Amino acid sequence: MDRFDALQAFVRVVETGSFTRAAESLRISRTSATQLVQQLEQRLRVRLLNRTTRRVALTSDGAAFFDQAVRLLADLAEAEASVVGAAAAPGGRLRVDVPSPFARLVLIPALPAFHARYPELALELGVSDRVVDLVDDNVDCVVRGGTLADQSLVARKLVDLRMGCFAAPGYLARAGVPGHPGDLSDHGRHRVVAFQSMRRGVAVLPMDMQRTGERVQVRGRHMLAVDDGNAYVAAGVAGLGVVTLPTYIARAHVAAGELVEVLPEWRIDPLPLFVAWRPNRHVSARLRVFVDWLVAMVVERRLDA
Repeated sequence: MDRFDALQAFVRVVETGSFTRAAESLRISRTSATQLVQQLEQRLRVRLLNRTTRRVALTSDGAAFFDQAVRLLADLAEAEASVVGAAAAPGGRLRVDVPSPFARLVLIPALPAFHARYPELALELGVSDRVVDLVDDNVDCVVRGGTLADQSLVARKLVDLRMGCFAAPGYLARAGVPGHPGDLSDHGRHRVVAFQSMRRGVAVLPMDMQRTGERVQVRGRHMLAVDDGNAYVAAGVAGLGVVTLPTYIARAHVAAGELVEVLPEWRIDPLPLFVAWRPNRHVSARLRVFVDWLVAMVVERRLDA
């Protein structure tokens, strides 16, 4: 039995809650993953996991051993990185999930510079606005806006995005120009485009708008809800309703005459943008350099303007 492989299999089974998902993430067969954990139990002479047809759970001995196994694997990775890192740039693969507009407008255009600096580091980029489970989806880190759904994640703020309300000229010609946030309310004559999370089932989130001495919460009336950032922008450009966007996303569409800012005298609370990763995941050299590069790149791009 290779003790390193056995430890790695055991930790991945616990993290994913499944022998099948653990095997997929380690790129081995389910039979191999099962045998490695069984061999580890035989060597330790304790049962580490309780298995049923539906779930895998730690025993009391397994819970105590899991924390030590995570530390052992982290220490080994750190030792390897300290030796290899002195002679070579970080390499390997890093799985990252980012929102679709951020990928299209910011991250992907900047990647040539990243790969020039770290030619041995390969990115596997997931582009979506869905809520990603970092364990189940075996993702190293995510970039997300707003409040993080999983408060256990370690997060580093990238920027506070300035927000605004926008609509297509054709829409404004039909519906008129809103003069007050109340015009966007459920009983107003205007419509908004809703952003929907398929996992959480949320369509229109309340939006706080304020100006001197006045604060209004707007929910809006919608006939369309989408779950993708690029589709959300396209709906606004198509004249399907008022959209609320980070100004860095709207800027090119405003310059092209496709969108017009409405209610500019009203301020919307900024949207925080984070990069986040699992707290029990060893911060590898490749994850560390990617996060540091990402922070510097976002600051340079002035996405808060």
